[in-house]
Amino acid sequence: MEEKQTSSLHKISRIISDFFNPLVSLVLFFVYMSVHEYNIKQSLTHFLPILLMIILPVVGWIYYHVKTGLYTNMDVSNRTQRKTLYFFIGFCVVFYILIAYLMYNQVDFVMLFILILLLALQISNYFIKSSMHTAFNVFVAALFYNIEPYMGFLWLFIAVLVGLTRVILKRHTPKEVILGAFIAFSVSFFYLYCDIQYRN
Repeated sequence: MEEKQTSSLHKISRIISDFFNPLVSLVLFFVYMSVHEYNIKQSLTHFLPILLMIILPVVGWIYYHVKTGLYTNMDVSNRTQRKTLYFFIGFCVVFYILIAYLMYNQVDFVMLFILILLLALQISNYFIKSSMHTAFNVFVAALFYNIEPYMGFLWLFIAVLVGLTRVILKRHTPKEVILGAFIAFSVSFFYLYCDIQYRN
């Protein structure tokens, strides 16, 4: 009886953890923002470059490295393997920011802070493997909060659930999850503060 309960908890945790991985959470935010802020043409203009320059290349990179055995799993939960992933994601984000700047003559504020979050996680990874799943979901909560506060609180609840699943699945220790959340809260606070200043 106890084994079945543990197995069910493990299965539910895997579903939550897999679904709310950083890429899916960011895609859901960008789709929501595009629908909320833009018309269909503007939405496609905004979302397609992100899809083509960041999301698809990162998914392809991870998939290729898992298939060739360079990464253990799609989570890239190995601390050493994660270093190359951070560099590749960072390269994609920088490339997107540069292209977006050349096209629109302004810096994509959200992507700039995603880059800052990545940099902070990369630095922490040299000392402790902070939870990328938790960190990105906390930051996505801040992004949602900036558009609709109730969505921000809803996503913060999701971030807490994701953090718990990472511990249940033994992908991270509680310390690693807490550190990931702390890094994301710090970057999120800075993002919200800067955005308020920019708007005023």
